[in-house]
Amino acid sequence: MLASAVPPAQAGVPLPSRWLRTVVAVAAVGAGIAASGCGQGKAVGNTMLDVGLLRVQDQANIIPATDEIDLTRRSEALEKATTDQLVVATVPTLRGQDIAKFATAMANREGIGQADKDNGVLLLVAPNERKVRIAVGYGLEGLLTDARATEIVQHMLPRFRVGDQAGAIRTGVADIDAMLRSDKRRPQYVMKKAA
Repeated sequence: MLASAVPPAQAGVPLPSRWLRTVVAVAAVGAGIAASGCGQGKAVGNTMLDVGLLRVQDQANIIPATDEIDLTRRSEALEKATTDQLVVATVPTLRGQDIAKFATAMANREGIGQADKDNGVLLLVAPNERKVRIAVGYGLEGLLTDARATEIVQHMLPRFRVGDQAGAIRTGVADIDAMLRSDKRRPQYVMKKAA
């Protein structure tokens, strides 16, 4: 099930420059950012290591190896602290598909997020189509809302504008991580205080 903030007619509005074309459209009208039901796949209550899920899947080869390691470590630390699962994926092409549908299918296929908590987040970058999407499991919709995801994409824009795709991804991951750790009323924090 996909809750989309953008009418399909607006999804492909062309804009002036390379990354600006998609990312500004995403940031301005919320295109490409919506809750997408991450975590309805196979990962019932397991960590990503248990199910063999890669935290960074750079199929477009735009993330340097050192950054992949750092992003993986950040994702691991986030899951340890919150149980939330964050995956970064880049793809060379969307194969003609809408990025929203592509992200939803990928998140569900990969089992991002624990099915019982639906707490997965996918940051998807398609550099050749110049599109970005933050797909959020329903269990995190109240915390990582469409508006907050739009702010994250807007914060990534300066890096995309100067051609620093890896830097934009690092910025996005840092912002997502901070947002997911921000609500101290969540069960994982309350249990730690009680112990």
